[in-house]
Amino acid sequence: MSEWPSGYSRHVFDSLDSTLSEAARMAPTLTGPAWILALEQTAARGRRGRAWSTPRGNFAGTLIMQRTGTPADAALRSFVASLALREAFVAVTGQEAAFALKWPNDVLLGGGKVAGILLETVGSALVIGIGVNLAHAPSAAQVEPGAVTPVSVLAETGISVAPDMFLDVLACAYARLEDQFATYGFAPIRIAWLEHAARKGEVVTARTMRDETVGVFEDVDANGNLVLMTAKGRVAITAADVYF
Repeated sequence: MSEWPSGYSRHVFDSLDSTLSEAARMAPTLTGPAWILALEQTAARGRRGRAWSTPRGNFAGTLIMQRTGTPADAALRSFVASLALREAFVAVTGQEAAFALKWPNDVLLGGGKVAGILLETVGSALVIGIGVNLAHAPSAAQVEPGAVTPVSVLAETGISVAPDMFLDVLACAYARLEDQFATYGFAPIRIAWLEHAARKGEVVTARTMRDETVGVFEDVDANGNLVLMTAKGRVAITAADVYF
């Protein structure tokens, strides 16, 4: 078992409506960063309020911490979290080449989506919600058309990982990367993230509720924006869903 990181509290529940909701309830009483894990969620949500399937055996966790710096700084924690997730996946499976990072907040296993990240603010706190398909993956019918196919760690690797064990590994990885981010800023996080970026150098589509941009994925800039080379030149995308 990984040694639990100093300064972080650990809260494991058998069942919750949502770890994000529990984080909001706990926020006024917390004196330091805290991880919340639910072995089952009954009212989970993802980005833009989308439903997220979290049966028992999967990982439904949230990190809540004091928000520091600007809102833009807080948003960069999605890169810290995705790197920590990838590090935890490699640690529990030993499969270094199998995992890639999809801008802005997904982790891929063998090209399929195995984890997603959701950032929210609650007062002066930053809440990082993380869902991982450890044992089960939603069916293709449960995701929107064109989205990356969901996969699970168990089905893709044959390795069974308990959610509480995964939490211990993830929390240690996150704490180390958070210290790096606090000390050196986004630059080393950005470099490490790009080393594992999915579809870099390939044509992707960045879609918002209003429009879409098609171009070659060239970079992630110093502000965390997705940089695409389009027919009209380089475009920096602040927020969008990316489709391959």
